[in-house]
Amino acid sequence: MPITVFESTEALGEAVADRLLRIIDANPSAAIGLATGSSPLTAYAAWARRVREAGIDVSAVRGFALDEYLGLDPEDEQSYHTTIHRTVTEPVGLDPERVRVPSGVGDPEREAADFEAAIRAAGGIAAQVLGVGGNGHLGFNEPGADARSRTRVVALAERTVADNARFFGGEVSRVPTRSVTQGLGTILEARELLVIAIGPEKAEAVAAALEGPVTAAVPASILREHPNVHWFLDEAAASQLGGPGGGAARD
Repeated sequence: MPITVFESTEALGEAVADRLLRIIDANPSAAIGLATGSSPLTAYAAWARRVREAGIDVSAVRGFALDEYLGLDPEDEQSYHTTIHRTVTEPVGLDPERVRVPSGVGDPEREAADFEAAIRAAGGIAAQVLGVGGNGHLGFNEPGADARSRTRVVALAERTVADNARFFGGEVSRVPTRSVTQGLGTILEARELLVIAIGPEKAEAVAAALEGPVTAAVPASILREHPNVHWFLDEAAASQLGGPGGGAARD
């Protein structure tokens, strides 16, 4: 399980972009799982820049977002429909018709089933980009989530709502409290997992995921059971790992 600690977020982003470009080079119609939040932003920016500079054709690449807030209109500035379009689809040059974000309006239960079917129809996720929540959540799979869970409606933990308030002008009351999210079982079916953690607020969760027991109390710990997972950490996120970098490689 490769774990690399980077001195800068720019270098981290370049490394993630390199993995994504290798996957797309091997399969131009690969399905890429797309996380939101702040951690993947440098990776998406590096991916977009390198696609432009090298003139890489990404028109056949497919994208599947991890999650969406329940009740937010897709056109809402804080919806993940809008966020994915702004941070990935448009800058990378993906075909918007090939990028799917779960709908948080209408019938979310039907949407969850349709989303799972769409992933299967695409041949599965080739590479899933992931962030790690401060409480160890993946997507919106909060502590206690079933490792076999599929895309479904979930309630957000109080800490997650508080952490995400920064995207809503710091107002906790504006943060939706439920979402549609890929399940842990769905995530673990991706052929490759690219896990990004940046900042000191992620250090405790990273240490628990990598060095603590595999437990539902820390959903990210289940990633240790995946055969092809790469961890991309900055110095701050790796700061609580045991030993010099906890045995992680340095870049």
